Amino acid sequence: MDAVSQDDFDAEVHKASGKVLVDFWAEWCGPCRMIGPVLEEIADDYPEVKFLKLNVDEAPVVAQDYEVMSIPTILAFEDGKVQKRIVGALPKPKLLDELSGFLG
Repeated sequence: MDAVSQDDFDAEVHKASGKVLVDFWAEWCGPCRMIGPVLEEIADDYPEVKFLKLNVDEAPVVAQDYEVMSIPTILAFEDGKVQKRIVGALPKPKLLDELSGFLG
């Protein structure tokens, strides 16, 4: 999964055509470190979806803009608009279930 920053968030997410999934995380967050590898596996299965991760400590303005109060938070965008929000670390089957409508 590629990292996205505050500076390139608009270009990578808002102006992207198609589906983009953004993992809002932080280095110090245990649940974030647990869900990271799960998202990597899912990303391998859905190459048509762009998977990105945003470090909230390095991009507080973006986190604030999307009212990210707890991490990990996953936001699923389609054509620049939020379609789905998932808060907390979920096991892979539950995460896939939550994202099924978005992933197709």
